[in-house]
Amino acid sequence: MSDAESFRRIPLEVFNEGRLELIDELFAPDYVEHVTPPFPIPDGRDGPRAFISALREAFPDVTYSVLQQYQDGDTHIGYVRVTGTMRHPFAGMPATGTAATWDEIHIGRFRDGQLAEHWAVQDRLGMLQQLGLAPGP
Repeated sequence: MSDAESFRRIPLEVFNEGRLELIDELFAPDYVEHVTPPFPIPDGRDGPRAFISALREAFPDVTYSVLQQYQDGDTHIGYVRVTGTMRHPFAGMPATGTAATWDEIHIGRFRDGQLAEHWAVQDRLGMLQQLGLAPGP
């Protein structure tokens, strides 16, 4: 399987389907997360497990759509659109029962067929505004 296929499996299978068992296959043992999470997460592979579990609990219908994907050597960039309805609390925020759609850009560096490092830019403000947890413009 190519790095590009592995990169795409993370949003589509791990996030969308909750297939956390794939983390050991797709993420390097010494995986490094460069994104500041909205709550403390463990280092290594346990970090994605904790974050994805909490996100899927709060947004049970969360769906990632890969809109664009690019590769330059061992680096992959994905532009995704996320939708979900906040049914349970998340990162200290109360459940709103409201649906939101937001965009994210993910950058991953692969080593030996596994994601070794990850960076992202997320429209958190747009998400919070749609959920009614932040004032609009």
